[in-house]
Amino acid sequence: MKFFNSSTNFETVLKKYFSFKNETLSLEPFAEFLESIKRADFTDVLNFFKSNPDFTANFKHYIYNIFEGRPFNLSLTEANILSENAFLPELKKRILNKVLPPVEKEKTVWYLIDNISLRPKKDLEYLHNLPENEINEFLTILGISDFIIKNNVKRELIFSMNILSWRVTGMAMEVEVVRMAPEYRNFDNPFLALQNELESLAAELEADPGLQLHSKDSSYKQIKIYIQQCHEFVNIAFKNSSKYGISGKINQSLLKIRQQIERINEIIKLLVINGDEDVIIKSKQLMFNILRYKSHKNNIAELINDSTRLISHLITNHTAEAGSHYITSTRKEYMKMFYKASGGGIIVGALCVLKMLYGYIPGSDFSHAFLYSMNYAMGFVMIYLMGFTLATKQPAMTAATMTKVLAEEGNSKRNNTEFAHLVSKLFRSQFIAFVGNVALSFPIALAIIYGLDVFFSQNLAVDRSDKLLKDLDPFQSKAILHASIAGFYLFISGIISGNIGNNSVFYQIPERIAKNISIRKLFGVKFAKNLSKYYAKNWPGIISNFWFGVFLGATAPVGLFFGLDLDIRHITFAAGNLALGLYGKDFSVDAYTFWISFFTVFLIGFFNFLVSFGLSMFLAFRSRKLNFGQVSEIYKEIFRYFLSHPFKFFFPLSSRLDKHADDLMNNTISTKSEDH
Repeated sequence: MKFFNSSTNFETVLKKYFSFKNETLSLEPFAEFLESIKRADFTDVLNFFKSNPDFTANFKHYIYNIFEGRPFNLSLTEANILSENAFLPELKKRILNKVLPPVEKEKTVWYLIDNISLRPKKDLEYLHNLPENEINEFLTILGISDFIIKNNVKRELIFSMNILSWRVTGMAMEVEVVRMAPEYRNFDNPFLALQNELESLAAELEADPGLQLHSKDSSYKQIKIYIQQCHEFVNIAFKNSSKYGISGKINQSLLKIRQQIERINEIIKLLVINGDEDVIIKSKQLMFNILRYKSHKNNIAELINDSTRLISHLITNHTAEAGSHYITSTRKEYMKMFYKASGGGIIVGALCVLKMLYGYIPGSDFSHAFLYSMNYAMGFVMIYLMGFTLATKQPAMTAATMTKVLAEEGNSKRNNTEFAHLVSKLFRSQFIAFVGNVALSFPIALAIIYGLDVFFSQNLAVDRSDKLLKDLDPFQSKAILHASIAGFYLFISGIISGNIGNNSVFYQIPERIAKNISIRKLFGVKFAKNLSKYYAKNWPGIISNFWFGVFLGATAPVGLFFGLDLDIRHITFAAGNLALGLYGKDFSVDAYTFWISFFTVFLIGFFNFLVSFGLSMFLAFRSRKLNFGQVSEIYKEIFRYFLSHPFKFFFPLSSRLDKHADDLMNNTISTKSEDH
């Protein structure tokens, strides 16, 4: 369609095209008319039509001509409904449609709207802003205020519902979808019942074209009941995803079923006419609905939000369970956290020395990336399997726990002071974990490098000391950026852990191991059961720690390959590197170098925590449809609580709120593992 003059007024357009009986089927006159009335007072448009009956008659003739024989079922069954059963194909399709709109059949209302409306959202907004009485008068002038009761329109609406019903029944009968809602195994399938009811309605209309639905009709009431049951089926399936896990394909299928059921519900409402005033209301609503569906047909943001929200919810569900173990309540738990962090610090101290030694091995960037990655990965897996802890691994887990507490409906009337006290327990748990890691990684790294010096009679840290100390100066290096990169990797490792946990549940991996015939025959039934339990408990942690190590080890060599100054800084490794740097200098450093390095170790820890906890909170908030504005009062209460009880954020001081805070958390921790 050619571009038209945006300054043309509606009278000029009407005189140009409708001063005579226009038999054209071109859509250009209609498009020009719509653009021109947006710049005019709509009252003037109505007055012109009322004062010029010939123009009105010619315009009505043209409108009837271009709409005649154009079915609109595609606009109801396709627009703003997922067309693919997987996220990536749907995303690719929408991006392609944005860049290169698809070629549609010309004899459809779908094609007509695409070619007369350049900006469907803006046009819909314009129509919504017009006074109700003026739209009603305009439809009456054109003689289309009652088109909702026309036989061909009713047939199109019922045909559209049947198409949607056939599709939704097919998807709902898939084995994996049915497995998500076992509660319905002993009941009649509501999707089949809905399909039968809609086919009966279509047969009634065929027999009696003048049939008009009323809200008290038994067939309408029955359809509404089945629609409600279908909604309940989908809701139960989504709810059960916490128990059974879910795949991206099933998530997409359930979203598609929900969209189609909702569309059937919207269409059936249009067919219900209880009085004369409903005729124009429903006619107008059908037009608005079609425009709304079309305006959202390729919305990428909505697709991403809808498709990823449940998956992120499940990921944070699994990490929330793990996160509850990282929040200490008693002095005994507080000291236990210190000992576990100390164990992690011992291993990290050794890893610091190993990484430095690997750097002396001649080889390519790839070989160094491999060595560094395996060094970190094996060390982190060892920390995990030995029951030790790496302080900055906790925020990604605890963020999900805290958000879960906030999101639970049962806690909507909670005392914000109790939650603030829970935050203080979280903070002191992180604090003592930091202390445990740093307190041991520094002396262990120092002891190992000293032992090597004694054994080989050579200070192996000399050549690396300048770089190690320079990397701990935020003014001479990108220490803060590199600490933030490490925080991002911590966040990603939390996602990996949650995703592996979800997939393990969805694909029933532990159950498959326990019942595997080959394993049972070779190693026995008891071994299979123990292996199943071990897998369920440890596999997500092993994989997330392994990949966290790979990310940390590969970043610097990959950055070097691309010519970028990329690296990672982690508080525990920074403490170990400080020990190596000082030893390489024989502890002969100026006061500035020592104190700036000492301060930067904790600055790195702060950014490790800030980035990983912040991103994890964002994911957890998004998964539970919370926003930061909703909890602004809680933030203020946390700050007030810190000002009045600062030591509780660092030390396990007893409080009358301890029991309340524990109950607040325990009441929201999933018992999923027990359900299994």
